[in-house]
Amino acid sequence: MSTLFVSDLHLDPARPEITRLFGAFLEGEARQADALYILGDLFESWVGDDDPSEAGAYVAERTKALADTGVPVAFMHGNRDFLLGEAYARRAGMTLLPDPTVIDLYDRPVLLTHGDLLCTDDVEYQQIRRQTRDPQWQAQMLAQPLAARLAFAAQARAASQARQGEMKSAGTMETITDVAPATVDQFFERHGVDTMIHGHTPRPAIHTLDGGRRRIVLGDWFEQGSVLRIDGDEVRLGGL
Repeated sequence: MSTLFVSDLHLDPARPEITRLFGAFLEGEARQADALYILGDLFESWVGDDDPSEAGAYVAERTKALADTGVPVAFMHGNRDFLLGEAYARRAGMTLLPDPTVIDLYDRPVLLTHGDLLCTDDVEYQQIRRQTRDPQWQAQMLAQPLAARLAFAAQARAASQARQGEMKSAGTMETITDVAPATVDQFFERHGVDTMIHGHTPRPAIHTLDGGRRRIVLGDWFEQGSVLRIDGDEVRLGGL
C-alpha cells in the first residue's frame, strides 16, 4: 500500500466535475492507502466552518467515510482555506497539521508544507499571509456575518486574479511566485530532513538537489487529478 499526497484541488461550484473526481478518488484508490495527506487549497475559498459550500459537504461525507475505514486523513491549510477549523475537521474525520510539519514516512523524516512559505521573493504576498494567519485577524473575520465573509472572499479572489494578470503581463509571474532556492535550503537545514513535499506553486516535479536532497512538488487539480504515491523507496507522481 502507498501513502497518498494531494494539494491545490481548489474545489469550487464552478468546476463540479473536479469535485466528483476527488470523490471517486476517495471512494476508490484512497481506500487502499496507508494514509492520505491533503496539503492545502482543498477549496477555492473557505470563509469559516459555517461555509454553505456544497463541495464542503460532499467532501466531508467522503473523507469521514474514508477515515472510518481506518485510513488516516490529514489536512494542512493553504492560502485559500486557512479559515478551515476544528469543527469542519471533526465533521470530515481529518487531523489538522501545522505548516510546516515533519512526519515519519516509512522510517524516514519528511517535511510537509503547503509551499507558500517558500515563495519569499513575493514580498507583497508574504505580508498578506502574515496578516491572514494572525489569530486576532482570523477571530475578527470569523465574527463577521456569513454574507460579509463571502463578499470578502469574492473580493480577495478578484484582487488575486488581477495581481496575477499584472505579473503575467510584466513577465514576472514565473519567478516571483516560485520558491526561493535560499529559502528551500533554509527549510532543509532547519528541519534536518532530506525530503520535502509541497504544493502551491504548482509545478509538479521531483527535484534532486545537492547532498541527495529531494523536493517533490505536487500538481494541481484544475483539469485533472494529480497524486503523489509513496511506498517505501518507491515514489510516483502522476495523475489518476
